[in-house]
Amino acid sequence: MKIFVTTALVATVLAVPTQAVATQQPLAVPGQTAAMQKDFGLTEQQVRERLQAESVAAKLVPAAQKAAGAAFGGVWYDAASEKLVVGVTTPAAADAVRRTGAEAEQVKVPAAVLDQRKAAVDKLAGKNVPAAVSGWSTDPRSGTIVVNVQAGKRSAATDAFVNKLATTGAITVKEVAAQAPRTFAAGTVGGDPYYTGNVRCSIGFSVHGGFVTAGHCSGAGARTSGWDGSAQGVFRGSSFPGNDYAWVQVDSGWWTVPVVLGWGQVSDQLVRGSWEAPVGTSVCRSGSTTHWHCGTILAKNETVNYGNGALFYGATKTNVCAEGGDSGGSFITGDQAQGVTSGGWGNCSSGGETWFQPVNEILGAYGLTLHTA
Repeated sequence: MKIFVTTALVATVLAVPTQAVATQQPLAVPGQTAAMQKDFGLTEQQVRERLQAESVAAKLVPAAQKAAGAAFGGVWYDAASEKLVVGVTTPAAADAVRRTGAEAEQVKVPAAVLDQRKAAVDKLAGKNVPAAVSGWSTDPRSGTIVVNVQAGKRSAATDAFVNKLATTGAITVKEVAAQAPRTFAAGTVGGDPYYTGNVRCSIGFSVHGGFVTAGHCSGAGARTSGWDGSAQGVFRGSSFPGNDYAWVQVDSGWWTVPVVLGWGQVSDQLVRGSWEAPVGTSVCRSGSTTHWHCGTILAKNETVNYGNGALFYGATKTNVCAEGGDSGGSFITGDQAQGVTSGGWGNCSSGGETWFQPVNEILGAYGLTLHTA
């Protein structure tokens, strides 16, 4: 899987702000419709309608999850019905969820139990994961852990690995693209990036005092230079593998702004918060190599196998493309920060998939506050 690096913006508080949930600010923001028209093949009006429906659905998540209580079995967005769907394990919880305006669907396993099984799989898998296994994630609708095996590469070794994981509970094997995931770092090239040595990465989001980015770009203590080659800052924290996050404290002379670059393809985007968009909703990415691209959130809490024992836990999977040098860059839905680019497979000519590190986890890990407009 590739890792992408790009210019980051200052990050802030983790938890979904209650005021962000209550606001009527739509997910659609000026300028994004053009990029989404291109990447989704929709008209401008269709994009606006899609974003408005997703905005309404995403803002229902906190209330719907609370209504489900212990019977909560996960949440996703159904693009066909344009509704938020909440998995529940009891009829009473289904009634309570529907009263919030969301749809309810019966599932076999509560989300808390499925997350426990995922943690057990992560522990049992260890670091010696077959190269043909791209990763694994929870699937609330089937109540299983889905193990992704690259097409045409199933073998006795992968079957033995899957059988070992199955001792923790139900497992589903899914055939995925034959390309292995990789990180998206790149050698030094021109553009609007930041640099550590001969590695170029991208800024994710501004936080008060600096910015957040991908951990694989460099380790704590490393110096960075900005797009113009001047001294910029220093990595104050970095975690990879396991996680893929870091934060850079900027020097005097640099300042933080609550903006994600649109690269002339769309307007530069203001960042107003970091409430989390559900599976099935739209998301866009900004990076210093391939600039602005959009797609859909496919899965959450996925474990990604980058090979050679480098596993990335808690990743969010998307079908947005990316390439080398985009690592660390911004994933954003409307004006809400979602995460920083980690890695993926494919490219922006033929397509692919990309994973990101959720931004709220980064903010919580380092006690940072997102710089918002």
